[in-house]
Amino acid sequence: MADRLPFGEGVSINRPPLFCGLNYQFWKVIMKIFMESLEKGIWDAIENDPFIPKFEKDGSSIEKPWSQWTDSESKKAKFNCIVKNIITSALNSEEFFRVSQCKSSKEMWDTLEVTHEGTNEVERARKHTLIQEYEMFRMLKGETIDEVQKRFTHIINHLMSLDKTFEKEELNIKILKCLDKTWQPKVTVISESKDLTSLSMASLFGKLREHELEMNQLNVQESEDKHGRSIALKASKHKGKQESSDDSDEENLSLLSRKFSKFLKRNRNKDNNKDRYGNKKSNYFNSNNYTCFGCGEQGHIKADSPNKSKEKKPSYKEKKGKTKKAYIAWDENEVSS
Repeated sequence: MADRLPFGEGVSINRPPLFCGLNYQFWKVIMKIFMESLEKGIWDAIENDPFIPKFEKDGSSIEKPWSQWTDSESKKAKFNCIVKNIITSALNSEEFFRVSQCKSSKEMWDTLEVTHEGTNEVERARKHTLIQEYEMFRMLKGETIDEVQKRFTHIINHLMSLDKTFEKEELNIKILKCLDKTWQPKVTVISESKDLTSLSMASLFGKLREHELEMNQLNVQESEDKHGRSIALKASKHKGKQESSDDSDEENLSLLSRKFSKFLKRNRNKDNNKDRYGNKKSNYFNSNNYTCFGCGEQGHIKADSPNKSKEKKPSYKEKKGKTKKAYIAWDENEVSS
């Protein structure tokens, strides 16, 4: 709390809030609440002149001697001293010297008020400025309900400290009108269902904050659904690309295998025209170099001999005789061996 407040003390109900010269309007409200919590007559000593017991003599008021004061008069007169003690205890050294020469608590309070709020002319000018801010008040883009409530309450409190009064209905209508277009359905519902003359400003902001939480939950759910759909779409696209890449890989592989087989076939044909040492085969086995064993001529073999038809084929008996002779010769060779 010390980080947010312009004074050091702010968590004790027994010590007044310390004033360091900043945010006097806030400190003034807190000080009034603090003194009224002690006793009602203490704040009365600031609003009115200090109480001094007097008596009438010859048509004029004369101060009573202290020894003649009654108990009630002593208590009322003591309020002035109590307020002076509270004010001086709540000021730092710089602010203390502003009021150190004051005789009464009211004089101290008025001195601080004029110093930090100005004269009546300055107060009126400041009041007009705040009224203009109130009339031009609008919800900013991207602003939350809590931020709107802080800004609006700040302006209202300053105006109320300058004796500007507001009715509940006026404040509620102003709050509903300052919201942007996205709040229009909720504004219509509240205007039709709630009595703005009896609804407090805190309750109205509570209704708006509840609606804001519901809208945030819906936005989060919609963003999660969109994110899920985008992930599924990316996965399907990736799967399609993967399938198409697989098909293209298969086509490339088949094309590569066909080219490789053609390459092997070409190399095999080349190897057939070479010898074992990689040299090109000679024409040694050319048919033009052959000698026929049938007719003795060159340029062909016996199977292709043109005189083949003229040769007399051996008869069956001749073939049979030759085989017999072969068997006999074989038998004789076997016996001799």
